[in-house]
Amino acid sequence: MTLDFTHDPSRRCTVASAHAPGCDFTLQNLPFGVFRRRGTQEPFRGGVAIGDQVICLAQAHALGCFEGLAAEAASAAGEPTLNRFLSLGPAAWRALRHALFRLLDADVRDPRGAALLEALVPLADIENTVPVTIGDFSDFYTSIHHAENGGKLRTPPAGLAPNFQWMPVAYHGRSSSVGVSGQQVRRPWGQVRVPDAEAPQLLPCAQLDYELEMGAVVGQGNPQGDAVPLAKAMDHVFGLTLLNDWSARDVQLWEMTPLGPFLAKNFATTISPWIVTLDALAPFTTAWQRPPDHPQPLDYLESADNRAHGAFDVALEVWLEPQGRAASRLSRTNFRHQYWTLAQMVTHHTVGGCNLQVGDLIGTGTISGPTPPEAGSLIELSKRGREPVALVNSDEERGFLQDGDSVILRGWCEAAGRARVGFGESKGTVLPARRT
Repeated sequence: MTLDFTHDPSRRCTVASAHAPGCDFTLQNLPFGVFRRRGTQEPFRGGVAIGDQVICLAQAHALGCFEGLAAEAASAAGEPTLNRFLSLGPAAWRALRHALFRLLDADVRDPRGAALLEALVPLADIENTVPVTIGDFSDFYTSIHHAENGGKLRTPPAGLAPNFQWMPVAYHGRSSSVGVSGQQVRRPWGQVRVPDAEAPQLLPCAQLDYELEMGAVVGQGNPQGDAVPLAKAMDHVFGLTLLNDWSARDVQLWEMTPLGPFLAKNFATTISPWIVTLDALAPFTTAWQRPPDHPQPLDYLESADNRAHGAFDVALEVWLEPQGRAASRLSRTNFRHQYWTLAQMVTHHTVGGCNLQVGDLIGTGTISGPTPPEAGSLIELSKRGREPVALVNSDEERGFLQDGDSVILRGWCEAAGRARVGFGESKGTVLPARRT
């Protein structure tokens, strides 16, 4: 993850909207997704967001905008899923990114740049789908602040699990229920044991929650039986997206012991449509720190480079939009607060010989910061519903999510002397439970 000409904030884009204040999709970003024109039955195809437009890569390739490895990459990236493009590896990813940057650079004046502009489609006119075929989905639990907040809400209160500070803990989720922003999330049913009841009941979830996370998309796999060393871990990650791990807290409380979440987590996960590449995020890596009085990682999870550059400075927000009303911001935090880095997650995931595959999704776990307003879930903000959160410009409050509520995750990177790099948004809306 080294800096090059694509990170130069002084370079100007031929798409004027890429310079609008607060624009997520700047020339220095160029995130990948899959789309089609809204209201049509045309095939989905790969694209790159720029300003308020998306570049149709299949059309740009057909117009002869690329050559060499960039052309091969554009052909693969124009397909209905990005998996074949990812399988080409980092050299191809970078070749296409560099080619797109040059064609969009207002100062380069490559004649093929005019042809590329013919392949633009307004973002307002498209719909997205999940950009990769996800074979497996693993969700981690790597925020010490989230873990400590959750422990305090238990009855009786509990401290950290003994393994939390020694390894990045995770569980295997359901890839079949991962959807893209705009997902309609049906309130799930599950077994719930009401306090003082002798037996559980099958009920609709009454304590529906969100979890603010980031998702890492695997771009290169590893052979089964071969661990990925920490020094090579980030070579296996294509990029990051926003991820909402919807959670049925009352179902989770009853079913957690002894094997962890099941129905409480498998009904829906919502990701943002655009994958921001690690190359675009290179200017925003930052030092990862472990308090000196805490247990330090075992050797396979430790390196000087991980200490120096293992964290990402990504600002994150959660908004709640009740049906028919304006949205309220619930919390704001930063990805740099995680107790374990993404590289450590990849390495630990594979240390036993697990074979990651192209397109796999890795969730970071809830991202909560050190202060109460930085909590990444409603159960933390509302103290398990005991202290409901007031919504801005409204007389409403929320202990847990209600039917009709939309949860919106937003994320971006900003720093002095750098162009903004944003993730767009992940939005999902709660639908009533179906009758059994």
